[in-house]
Amino acid sequence: MYINRLKWIFLFLLVFSVVTMWYVSFPSNTALERTNVMYFYEYEPVYKQRHLFTLRERPTCHDINPFLVILVTSRPRDVQSRQAIRITWAAQDFWWGHRILTLFLLGRDTQREDDATALSVEDESILYGDIIRQDFVDTYDNLTLKTIMAFQWVTEFCSNARFLMKTDADVFINTANLVKFLLKLNSSEDVFTGYPLIGNFAYRGFYRKTYISYTEYPYKLYPPYCSGMGYVLDVKLALRIYKLMSHIKPIKFEDVYVGICLNILKVNISIPEDKEQFFLYKISFDVCRYRRLIAVHGVRASEIIRFWQDLSSNASVTCL
Repeated sequence: MYINRLKWIFLFLLVFSVVTMWYVSFPSNTALERTNVMYFYEYEPVYKQRHLFTLRERPTCHDINPFLVILVTSRPRDVQSRQAIRITWAAQDFWWGHRILTLFLLGRDTQREDDATALSVEDESILYGDIIRQDFVDTYDNLTLKTIMAFQWVTEFCSNARFLMKTDADVFINTANLVKFLLKLNSSEDVFTGYPLIGNFAYRGFYRKTYISYTEYPYKLYPPYCSGMGYVLDVKLALRIYKLMSHIKPIKFEDVYVGICLNILKVNISIPEDKEQFFLYKISFDVCRYRRLIAVHGVRASEIIRFWQDLSSNASVTCL
C-alpha cells in the first residue's frame, strides 16, 4: 500500500514537472508576436518621477571632471558589500591617468536595523560621501526606480563625465581593464555595452522574481538589452535616455526598461568583441582569467576582497 502511494506521488510530480517545463519553455499565444516598443511611449512626460533625493552626494564633478562614473545599486542593509567594494575595486580614484568616481544607489529601508553595531546609511554618507538615495522603498521590484534615479543624478549633477557604468553590489569589477576597454572605444555618443541579451523570452512561469504579466509586458520577446549586472554607456547617451524616461511606461525589469529606451532611440547595443569580459554568472577565480575580464556577477563581499587581494598579490604572474 505504501509503495503504491509512493508511485502515485512520483507520477504526480513527474507530470507536474513536465507540464511546468512545457509552460515555461513555450510562450503562450496570449503574448503578441511582434514587439512594438512604442506601446510604452507617451507623447507627454506623464511618467516623470516625483521621488525626492534624501541623500545626493554632490562631488564637484565639474572640478574633478571624471572620465567614468560607476553607480552601484545596493540595499540599505548591505553595508559589508559596500565596504568590500570601497577597499577593493573602487579604492583607486585614477587608472591610466583618468579619474574614476564610484557611488552607491539606495532607496528607503522600511525595516528596523537589528544590528546595533552596523553603521546607518547616514553615517556612511558622512564618512565616505558616496551614497545617493531617494525616498522610494528599496525593493527588488523598485530597481527600475533606482536606475531612473541613477540617470537623473548623472544628468543633474555629473553631466560632464565621459562614461557611466551602472552595476550591482555583487559584481566584481576589474577597474583597470574597464578603463582600458573604454579608452579603446570609438568616439560615438551611442556607445552602450555589457553582457548582451538578445531574443530573450518574457517569462510567464511560476518563479516570481523573473515573472512578468501580460498586462505589464504584452509581447513574447524583449528588445535587445544588456544585463543589469553591469552595462556601460556614453554619458551623452545617458542624458538622452533620461529625457526619454519620463515618456516611457516603467516595467519591472530595469535592464529591459533601458533596452526599450535604446530601441526607441534607435541605438544598437555594442557587443564586446571579447566574450570573456562580462560574465553573467560567477566563475571560479583564476589570476589570468580575472586579469582579462571586466565584470563578473554573483560574487559575495568576502570573495570580492579575496579575489582582489589574490589579483594584486599575483601581479607578477605571467599569463599566456
